[in-house]
Amino acid sequence: MPREHMQINQKAKNSKEASRQLIRYIKPYLPLIIISLVLAGVGAILTVLGPDKLKEITDIISNAFTSLKETHIWTDIPLKDIAVVAISLLIIYIMSAICTFFTSFILARVALKISKKLRSDLERKINKVPLSYFSRNTYGDVLSRITNDVDTIIDALNNSISSIVSAICQFVFCVIMMFVTDAPMALTAILSTILGFALMIVIIKVSQKYFKARQVSLGALNGYIEEMYSGHDVVRVSNANKEVKEKFVTYNKAVRKANLMSQLLSGMMPTLMTFIGNIGYVAVCIVGAIRVINGDITFGVISAFLVYVRLFTQPLSSLSQGASSLQSCMAASERVFGFLNEVELEDESDKVVKIEHVEGNVTFDHVAFSYDDAPDKIVIKDFSCQVKKGQKVAIVGPTGAGKTTLVNLLMRFYEPISGSISIDGINIKDMKREDVHSLFSMVLQDTWLFEGTIKENLAFNTPNVSEEKIKEACKECGISEFIESLENGYDTILNDNTSLSIGQKQLFTIARAMIQDSPMLILDEATSNVDTRTEILIQKAMDQLTSNRTSFVIAHRLSTIKNADVILVLKDGDIIEQGSHQELLAKNGVYASLYNSQFDEGNDGAIDTAMKKLAKA
Repeated sequence: MPREHMQINQKAKNSKEASRQLIRYIKPYLPLIIISLVLAGVGAILTVLGPDKLKEITDIISNAFTSLKETHIWTDIPLKDIAVVAISLLIIYIMSAICTFFTSFILARVALKISKKLRSDLERKINKVPLSYFSRNTYGDVLSRITNDVDTIIDALNNSISSIVSAICQFVFCVIMMFVTDAPMALTAILSTILGFALMIVIIKVSQKYFKARQVSLGALNGYIEEMYSGHDVVRVSNANKEVKEKFVTYNKAVRKANLMSQLLSGMMPTLMTFIGNIGYVAVCIVGAIRVINGDITFGVISAFLVYVRLFTQPLSSLSQGASSLQSCMAASERVFGFLNEVELEDESDKVVKIEHVEGNVTFDHVAFSYDDAPDKIVIKDFSCQVKKGQKVAIVGPTGAGKTTLVNLLMRFYEPISGSISIDGINIKDMKREDVHSLFSMVLQDTWLFEGTIKENLAFNTPNVSEEKIKEACKECGISEFIESLENGYDTILNDNTSLSIGQKQLFTIARAMIQDSPMLILDEATSNVDTRTEILIQKAMDQLTSNRTSFVIAHRLSTIKNADVILVLKDGDIIEQGSHQELLAKNGVYASLYNSQFDEGNDGAIDTAMKKLAKA
């Protein structure tokens, strides 16, 4: 089953544990958050004071016009009193706006700090998890956790918490003010909104699973898009557009379904609250009119309660929206902290063993290996081999024979389940991984170039390298003329607009390996994407690169390894033949059959067909 399919139905992790971990990130900024929440509460309370002042103005004006009707004297209208109340009302609303502004400002800064810390920890985690994690999960899904999920968490922290606190303060203080103003009218307004409370609780409970499904399905979709776009050329050449589109539609439908249900349920809340609010308006108007007629209350009370109803129902809508945002936040937190809780590579800070003067003797001693997700399937079986310093060791075999796995074990990307690998008599397990990595330069089948100048790409992670060394390496690889033909030469920026062939990209990576000048070398089908003419061009450079340097070459074309000191023929994780090119031809065994088959096929040295024959043997 493709790994992206598994992501769609993936169960959410423990939300309580995710909450606890999120709180740990929030804790250092708790004083600032408390200040912002206090300001949010004060702002909400000040807003609720407004209707009481509005009641005063209404009563003053109402009484003034009643007096005017009786006396017909305009001077009886207390304009000064109206102005005083109006100014106090203006001051209240200005202070409320100031509180709201500082609340948003403080929370925005806190959210950005938490975002920075989360992404830093995620970046560190990427370098700590074993490679087996990425064999189970797509890179796109990991990227989605770093971008979409973190953004969802930060948006919730930035907006939802303050809005919820503000809504609660506004709601509670509004209830108090309503009862202070007039208890029967308060009961009228509250009873008309009880239904809204009940429905909100039900909707929140039902919608939680859809918010979780939305984040998971979005991660799966991003993973699939990332994989398909990275292999876009292959998709088009294979005429697989239809199949890719169909799978995309499947993933997109899963996202749409989860989004539709979550947004449908959360979107019901504002409409529901508006409806409940309208019922409240009607109830207040009817009951208020009756009580005014009976002389129990004044018109000012009605005007105040018309505003109170809005202020009373508004928090319910804010609470529902805040709850929806927090649900998304929790779903995203489970994914983010699920990744942060993944098992890390063992701590190696106590390892101090280093090889000061590398000779390059490598020993595989009864090495066995199986992947974590398939422990019963042994990929490497009791593999033993001694490589002397300066030897060029070629590894051939069919797909799944264990060629790349051997290299990954040598680099400590994986650990053998038994046996050991030693370099110059030192078990690589006694060394730090980064110290093992520093012993090797690698040229892989898949080229990697980042956006930057040609010079920066070539000198990647090789500090203080001279320009002369860079140019010499490019000359040896046969790409110096191409680079110098560019308008900006070595300062040309490589990006999506730069047209480079696959072969040219491969030559860049080979030149990069030359510049790194590590004591040992790994070439994993490094010439598989290079045409025959280009292969001849770089063969000389490759011979020079591997000269007096222990080298491991996973061969795609047997013509590139004729000068290897030792050729290992692998099948099912075992060495079935080994020796030099001439020795193996003289044996007239499997290797000889492979070598002869490539030319019989007449396909420029490709050994795919021969490898299939070997796999069936």
